[in-house]
Amino acid sequence: MNLILFIAKRYLLAKKSHNAINIITLVSIIGVAVGTMALVIVLSVFNGFEKVIMSLFNAFNPDIEITQQEGKTFNIEDLPIEDLKNLPGVVSLSEVLEESALLTYRDRQHLITLRGIDNTYKQTTNVDTLLINGDFTLTQGDNDYLVLGQGVAHVLNTNINDYMNPLTIYVPRRGHTVSMHPAQAFNASSNFASGIYGMQSEYDAEYVFAPIRLVRYLLEYNGRVSAIALSIDPDYNLGRVQRQIDQIAGENYNVKNRLQQQEFLYQILRSEKLAIYLILTFVLIIATFNVIGSLTMLVIEKKKDISVLWSMGARKKLIKRIFLAEGMLISLAGAITGLILGWLVCFLQIHFELITLQGTGTYIIDAYPVHMQWTDFVYIFLTVIFIGFVSVIFPLRRLFVMIQNIRPE
Repeated sequence: MNLILFIAKRYLLAKKSHNAINIITLVSIIGVAVGTMALVIVLSVFNGFEKVIMSLFNAFNPDIEITQQEGKTFNIEDLPIEDLKNLPGVVSLSEVLEESALLTYRDRQHLITLRGIDNTYKQTTNVDTLLINGDFTLTQGDNDYLVLGQGVAHVLNTNINDYMNPLTIYVPRRGHTVSMHPAQAFNASSNFASGIYGMQSEYDAEYVFAPIRLVRYLLEYNGRVSAIALSIDPDYNLGRVQRQIDQIAGENYNVKNRLQQQEFLYQILRSEKLAIYLILTFVLIIATFNVIGSLTMLVIEKKKDISVLWSMGARKKLIKRIFLAEGMLISLAGAITGLILGWLVCFLQIHFELITLQGTGTYIIDAYPVHMQWTDFVYIFLTVIFIGFVSVIFPLRRLFVMIQNIRPE
């Protein structure tokens, strides 16, 4: 095996009689390196965007959420709340009550999802970190305030410093039929906004936070919730705590972690990353075609060497392995170079933010986010080596016919 690598390295590094062979070999290495570098950079940027998106949803969604399997709301007394609070690993527990509502401001109106939360919800989800204007204040004495999504604030053209024109919430009364007086069919409340949060357009154009006591008043509910939100100590195993919560809650309730709460979004992110990986892998396959040309030219170049090896008793397997090792060395050189260059570009982007986001508008980040994962480097390296092996082993079957023709009679 040492003889095979020795000869293969000599063929790779030694100067050929025809300069075109050196050029083709160099182009082959550069092609593999560029394809590998592109995979590293694009996947790392995608990881960066995924990390940013998931961090936003992690601030919006709790570690664990308990909902009823059937029905929109349930009585808080139906759950063993004290057992959940005393469970090791549970840091805090919050009550959530949601309902669709109509929100108006001056002459504008917008359909929203009103999310009623208690005072511990900020500690359970860190939702206050999403605030971009004002304060995350929901109650002050007997006064109730709203926290709007920036999409809602944009649609209503709301000014949180406008203390002359409050926002008005309309919620249909339970069990009330349509009458000649539509106003009697709704419960209403006028409140001012204390702040505006920003996360993702689909969410901040829909959700408005309010004190749970206000939402219960509008819905005429007493002690009912849509969900129970729990914060879990990061030192505890989330899966184990989730299973314990599931046992305490019982079979009538769904217990979901953050990924399960956003399962559709997570699947989309995984599918998009896989699609990008496959597309760039196809580009890499095209780049490895140069290796075939390089090996073909090398066989023609090394006719005399092959004849000498035949004369010295070398068998076809040995000669075949020499050119296989030659092709693998080209792929290996390109893979290592591409991984190093890709890591270097990602490192510079992380620390110096060389490439910024273009266009107008307000972004939560200023430059393209990058997050490198060692597993990506391993998968990319294995992919390049596998493609290099496949691109060499099949052409060698035909090249060996040429090699056999060189064998002296």
